Amino acid sequence: MTTSPLANPTATRELLEAFGLATKHRLGQNFLIDNHVIERIMALAELTGDERVLEVGPGIGTLTLALIEDAGRVVSIEMDRELEPVLAAHAVAHDNFRYLMGDALKVPLSLVEEAADGAPTVFIANLPYNVAATIILDFFERMPDLARAVVMVQKEVADRIAARPGTKAYGAYTAKLALFAEVTGRFEVPPRCFLPAPHVDSAVVRLDRWGTGAGSLAQMVAADDAPAALTAGDGSAESSGAAEAPDADQVCRVIDAAFAQRRKTIRNSMAASGFDKAALDSAYAAAGIAPTARAETLAPADFVRLTCALKGAGAL
Repeated sequence: MTTSPLANPTATRELLEAFGLATKHRLGQNFLIDNHVIERIMALAELTGDERVLEVGPGIGTLTLALIEDAGRVVSIEMDRELEPVLAAHAVAHDNFRYLMGDALKVPLSLVEEAADGAPTVFIANLPYNVAATIILDFFERMPDLARAVVMVQKEVADRIAARPGTKAYGAYTAKLALFAEVTGRFEVPPRCFLPAPHVDSAVVRLDRWGTGAGSLAQMVAADDAPAALTAGDGSAESSGAAEAPDADQVCRVIDAAFAQRRKTIRNSMAASGFDKAALDSAYAAAGIAPTARAETLAPADFVRLTCALKGAGAL
């Protein structure tokens, strides 16, 4: 099993002291000090040695050193400038590791691809909890070659990612992320596995991409076993006259409108967001969705079908 030489309290403290560093709470820094967790992350990642791995928030490189062992190339993005000397030392010692300093949500994708010698194919990270959810969705949206992600997040974020329709944790974020990927693995990580120990529980989640483009939306609907206008493998509409398949941006617009006023019915919430009520009624009927339903009861595939119907009604 792949491990890390830094995944223990003694090695972590010694490295921090050697570089004159301390953890920064404002940056969500909690360093992983349990090699068993590293082993489970690496097992879930299933790296073969050919992947271009993207990591965010490497810190002192605890997980990074394990990734370097198994991946073809690892590129890490770190915001804390004081950690650059540590990452620079790792880069000198390992030819397949490069790093970029900056905000992961602002670093140009072109720089990431240049550092990785191509588009990232896997995203693996112990993410800063204050931006974890945003980063995961953003990367799946912007990086079409990203086939899967294995990410450590706050347990509540993991619950949102994996939530089912009709549950308290299910919301617009869950439905949007599900347009790109599905949860295929998860395990919990207690606070004692970090230095310093956070005041929240953590979880590691694996997400696998559905596919690319409109075809991924069709694939998701087919997997839901629900009646849909989207059934062709390339995401094209059937010859029955169904509307052209929507893209993810259009579906996200519908999801945002449906959840805009969560306590209202989807008809009232979407109408308040600017959708024509007559077009909505036509689309609900075509998609087989009750206009009196609330957004949190609809599966992601329902939103895809609804978007397709709205396109057919000329409302998108």
